[in-house]
Formats: sequence, structure tokens, C-alpha cells
Amino acid sequence: MDDKPSTPPQANAAAAPAAKRRVLVIAGLIALAALGVGGRMVWRSHYFVETDDAYLAGHLHPISSRIPGTVAKVLVDDNQIVHAGDVIAELDPADQRVRLEQIEAQIVQVQQQVAQADAQTAQARASASGAQAQVLQSQATLLRTQQDATRLSELYTTQMKAISKAELDAAIAARASATADLAARKDAVTAAQAQIGASQAARDVLKAQIKVLQTQAKDAQLQLGYNRIVAPVDGRVGKRDMEVGQRVQPGQQIAAIVQDDIWVQANFKETQLANLRPGQDVEVNIDALPDEHLFGHLDSFSPASGNQFALLPADNATGNFTKIVQRIPVKITFAAADIKRLSGRLAPGMSAVISVDLRQAAAPQATRTAQR
Repeated sequence: MDDKPSTPPQANAAAAPAAKRRVLVIAGLIALAALGVGGRMVWRSHYFVETDDAYLAGHLHPISSRIPGTVAKVLVDDNQIVHAGDVIAELDPADQRVRLEQIEAQIVQVQQQVAQADAQTAQARASASGAQAQVLQSQATLLRTQQDATRLSELYTTQMKAISKAELDAAIAARASATADLAARKDAVTAAQAQIGASQAARDVLKAQIKVLQTQAKDAQLQLGYNRIVAPVDGRVGKRDMEVGQRVQPGQQIAAIVQDDIWVQANFKETQLANLRPGQDVEVNIDALPDEHLFGHLDSFSPASGNQFALLPADNATGNFTKIVQRIPVKITFAAADIKRLSGRLAPGMSAVISVDLRQAAAPQATRTAQR
């Protein structure tokens, strides 16, 4: 068997320095790249403030029914653009119509009772007037019987007996009868006047009842109008959760409307806020739109950290304290032209990356997009 040809010692000696040089060149390039990356990171950390804890936010208006009912019509689709006042859905109005008709029938019934009370009042007034006339008549009769009794008393004395004792007793009895009759007539007048007062009081009660029923009728009319569920603002329909035949209850969310007014809520660390000022330009990179480089301006700072708005904020007074850097929500608004241009593509909840150049001074609202 033939032996394999061996590499000359001179070739091995020449290849070793070349390999070392390649390793040194590669290591140098890596070191230069690391220095460049490190230098850029140090430079950006000195002149820029960044955060990836940022999300798009907007006005989300939950839509719910104000009355219980059954969905009769659904007039919108998911993601459809609607305007304030547009009818979104209609409920079956049968229940509210029946209630309104019942109240209107009760109003008519009570109005008839008022008319009856008016008739009773008129009758009582007539009775009082007749009783008053009878009182006058009784007063005249009493006056006559008193005069007769007085004259006959003068004619029948111990010295003179011009009349019989029976005639005198009859005159005295007639006077007593007239006195009693006058008292009875006066009591009749009092009773008639009391009947007038009772009839008027009953009428007042019925009139008050009519006002209550009219108020209930207005409420029933409003309830009937609530069968038409309308959009409160302009926007797009989202989270539609209603179908024809579905039974809904008051306060149950059946849809939501999202307005086009979108902004960014960026949660900066409290240690990053020292050089941030309202009015500064902000670069916004949205994960869903990598080719769009948007600019906005820093609008305002939250009045408290996110921890303070949590359902169960931390209680640092318990003794179990660990210092954690807090996050402060910051509102960043877009230029109106960008919102209009990207209408329908910007949605609340999208993730974003925020970068603020600290070399700029706080300025009035102005965006780089507007300058371009």
C-alpha cells in the first residue's frame, strides 16, 4: 500500500500566521462593533428617553339598553361607521305600548270621576242654597210665632182672660216648634256646606291622581322611545353582542362605539421623567404599522402612578416594603392629519414604542409631521 503524500513543513509554517491574522481581524471587527453598539446605547441613553410600555388608547363608549326587552331589529354590523343619533337596534315595543294604553285609560276613568265629583259639588251647592232659603223661611215663621205668643200672653193674665188657656198654649207650642225647625234648617245648611267641602276635596284628590297618571304616561312614553337604541357619538361599532330575538336587560352591554380620536398612553419609569415636559415632540413606532414613523407631542402627565389606580394598591406601611420603580402614565397625542390619514388602522390596545429626544426644549403643540 502506497503512503499518503505528507504536507511539507514549510507550508504548515506559512499557514499558521495567516490563521492567527484572520482570528485577530475577526476579533477586532467584533470589538469595534461592540464598541459602536455600546457607544450608541450610551449616547441614546444620555439624549433620549424610551419605553416600550406604551399602548394606543381611545374613547370606547359602551352601548346598553335602558329598558328590558326583546331585540326586534339589529341595524348595524361589526366595524361599521355610525354617526351620533343613528339607530343601532330596536326592541319590541309591545310591552311599553300596553302600559301606556293602560295609563291613558286610567286617566280617562279618573277624569270621569272628576266630572262626577263636580256634579256632586253642584248638587251640594243647590242643596245648601235651598236649605239657606228654608232657614230664612223658618226665621220668619219663628218671628211670627214669637209675636203671636207675646200678644196672647198679654191677653191671658190673672187680671184679664181675653183668650182661653188653650189658645195661649198653642201659641207657645208653635213658637217652640218654629225654634226647633229653625235649628234643623241651620243644621241642614251646615250639612250641605260640609258636603260641598267633601266633594271639592274628593275632586282635588282626583286631580292630583290625574297629575300622577300623566307623569306616569310621560315616563311610559319615554320608555316607549327607549326601544330605539341610538349611537351617542360618531365612531365605529365594535364588540357587537346582540341578535334578533335576544332578551336584554337594562345596563347589559350589547355593543361599543370607538371614536377616531386616538392617543398613546406611555408608562414611563419615574426615573425617566426629570427632563420630560408637555409640548415635547415624541417619536411613535407602532408594532402593527412598522413602516409608519409617526410623531406626536407630549400632552400631559397622570396625576398619580399606575399603582395608585390599581384595584388593590400596595400598602407600604405594613413593614414588608420593597422599593420598586413606579410607572407614571403619560398621554401622547397624534397630529390630526395622521389620525385622519390612518383612520380605521389605529385601534386602542395596539402596542407602541416611544422615544423622546431630550435635546429639544418644551414647545407649544407642534409635530414634525406637520412640518414636513
